[in-house]
Amino acid sequence: MRDLLLLGIETTCDETAAAIVRRRADGSGTILSNIVLSQTDDHAAYGGVVPEIAARAHVEVLDHVIERALRSSGVKLVELDAIAAAAGPGLIGGVIVGLTTAKAMALAARKPLVAVNHLEAHALTARLTDAVPFPFLLLLVSGGHTQLVAVTGVGEYHKLGGTIDDAIGEAFDKTAKMLGLPYPGGPAVERAALRGDASRFHLPRPLMGKPTPDFSLSGLKTAVRLEALAIAPLHDQDVNDLCASFQAAVVDVLADRVRCALRKMREHGIKPNALVLAGGVGANQVVRRTLHKVAADGGTRLAVPPPELCTDNGAMIAWAGAERLALGLTDELSFAPRARWPLDEVEGAASLD
Repeated sequence: MRDLLLLGIETTCDETAAAIVRRRADGSGTILSNIVLSQTDDHAAYGGVVPEIAARAHVEVLDHVIERALRSSGVKLVELDAIAAAAGPGLIGGVIVGLTTAKAMALAARKPLVAVNHLEAHALTARLTDAVPFPFLLLLVSGGHTQLVAVTGVGEYHKLGGTIDDAIGEAFDKTAKMLGLPYPGGPAVERAALRGDASRFHLPRPLMGKPTPDFSLSGLKTAVRLEALAIAPLHDQDVNDLCASFQAAVVDVLADRVRCALRKMREHGIKPNALVLAGGVGANQVVRRTLHKVAADGGTRLAVPPPELCTDNGAMIAWAGAERLALGLTDELSFAPRARWPLDEVEGAASLD
């Protein structure tokens, strides 16, 4: 095994990102560059991501972002071992832009293509930042995804539970919009909650205590709306208290569902080396503090990438590509972009034997 240099391209939602990552022969890694251009301002007026606007923005800036990633890393295109790009799941227009660009570069430079599952990239980031060995329990929480997954190897993902309605990040965003807070909603709710009283409103904790580690957020979101309507018009402190109460409910549910998933892993004879928190909601400091205790109580540790690697970025795509390339996993230029691509349908080396 030798060192590997990869370019990673991420365009699945509203960040246009590219990065250069080195994976060493011993399995450790270094980020040489990580350029992220956010489209938050482009979508703020709409209170959420508009797919057509996102795709056009990716087309306009992706070449420049890739050029900056190469230049700031000091790596030349010819020195790369492969080109990795997020091939889904995500907004299909953006996925097409990134994957098509990667295919063109791979063809022109005669380099292998690695089509990366965006969720797998989140799952494996803690191996780059914290050297987490397999197996581990993954809690993936973002605007579009909420799931608990037993990760036993690259391409070996066993879903234990997930949301039956809204993703947690989506619930944060919708709650923020409902209360008149700016986009993106997650950070806005967290900031308001710091000034609020979490005990003022008694909100439900859906599915707490249930035997399978699933989530349900739509009822909680509705409860917030009903409380807001009951005291309308809202003053600033009302909004702060609602945010604090909502966040406390979400954190309680997360803690309970993670405990359930840890038990499930052990029932299957798998001892997790870590609880890995991934996705944009992983940047929430209250969530982090709570899960640190849950992991310790469960006989393991919490591994969380730094906030800039919890949200979408090119480094996680490059790293996942390097992990796959190290196992000899590459993809044909005919690989099709996917709007939907469940993590447990990702193929690993064992499934290709």
